[in-house]
Amino acid sequence: MPPRSPNRVLVTGAASGLGLSLVRAFVARGDHVLATDVQAERPDVLPAAAGYLALDVRSDEAWAAALAHVRQTWGGLDLLVNNAGVAAGGRIDVASMDEWHWIVDINLLGVVRGCRTFTPLLKEQGSGHIVNTASLAGLVHAPGMSAYNTVKAGVVALSETLSHELAPHGVAVSVVCPSFFRTNLGASFQGADAEMEDAGKKMVSGSRRSADEVAAVVVRGIDARKDVILTDRDGQIAWRAKRFVRPAYTAVMKRAARRVAQGR
Repeated sequence: MPPRSPNRVLVTGAASGLGLSLVRAFVARGDHVLATDVQAERPDVLPAAAGYLALDVRSDEAWAAALAHVRQTWGGLDLLVNNAGVAAGGRIDVASMDEWHWIVDINLLGVVRGCRTFTPLLKEQGSGHIVNTASLAGLVHAPGMSAYNTVKAGVVALSETLSHELAPHGVAVSVVCPSFFRTNLGASFQGADAEMEDAGKKMVSGSRRSADEVAAVVVRGIDARKDVILTDRDGQIAWRAKRFVRPAYTAVMKRAARRVAQGR
């Protein structure tokens, strides 16, 4: 088998968590990687071989600068990984509208901006792959997480739409839907619903899976051009239950809702 050509890869949210693990995995196999994150200065944790560009996914101007940088440096892009995101948990009557605007702007519109910015370039070259990080929460909707579930479901819907829309142009689209894994995502939790925030942090910190383990599965899914990349067995079981055993799935979610209502 001939050696694979290195990909030109841009990753958002690359300074920590899954984004950092993906950057390390791409660099380790010889890809050319542009890591981006909101920090103005290059984070020390990034591999020396990765480039760095400050990118706030809420800024149209920052996205335009990223596109200009890619065109000037590489002349094209093989893989766009829209990974940047924040965490929020909150019951519908507790979470504020400010929390909704915050998470929608980052987790959903940040992905939309990335796709809109780079799609013309990918169409021009007639190739490329967009990978959007959603969550199992985009497929399976537990109580007490309405804002987070909603934006992640939006990322799933956007990804499926673009997988159809961009296929005639030679562009693939995948959506990543991991369950809980150990990361610092809990540090971004904010909002009025302290009980749901504490529960979310416990599920993240108590997971058996590491970001590096999840990243390895994601890279394999990207290489296989999977439309939906489920990264763990728990997620696969939950998604299949919702699709094929809907009454059992609904009963589990309603029991979870009762526990939330009782403060357990």
